[in-house]
Amino acid sequence: QEHVVESGGGSVQPGGSLRLSCAVSIYLNCRYDIAWYRQAPGKEREVVSVIESDGEIRYGDSVKGRFTMSRDNAKTTEITTYLQMNSLEPEDTAMYYCKVDEGGECRRKIYWGQGTQVTVSS
Repeated sequence: QEHVVESGGGSVQPGGSLRLSCAVSIYLNCRYDIAWYRQAPGKEREVVSVIESDGEIRYGDSVKGRFTMSRDNAKTTEITTYLQMNSLEPEDTAMYYCKVDEGGECRRKIYWGQGTQVTVSS
C-alpha cells in the first residue's frame, strides 16, 4: 500500500489553474506535517508550501498569492491535502512532490510521493 499518492498534474497555458491532490494513509496518534515540493530540470528541489498538523500554512515566496494549500482531515485513516495553483507561469513547470513528515507520538518517518508533472506553456 502506498502511503502517499499524488494526482492532478497536467499541462496548462500561462494564467491557467490546476489543483493537485495528495492522499496520505495515516495512523492514529501520529502527527502529520505535509508539504509540497517541486523540482524543475537542472534545478534543486524547492519547497512550495507546508501545512502543519496544527493547521499553520507557509508558502514559498515565488508562489505566495497564487497558490493555496488546504487539508481535509475528515477520514480517520487518510488525510488529503490540496494545492490550488492559480495564475500559473512557465516558471512553475516542474515535477511536484508531496512530502509527509510522520511524528508526534509515533516514531518519526518521512515519506515522499511519486510526483506529478505540471507543465505551463503556450
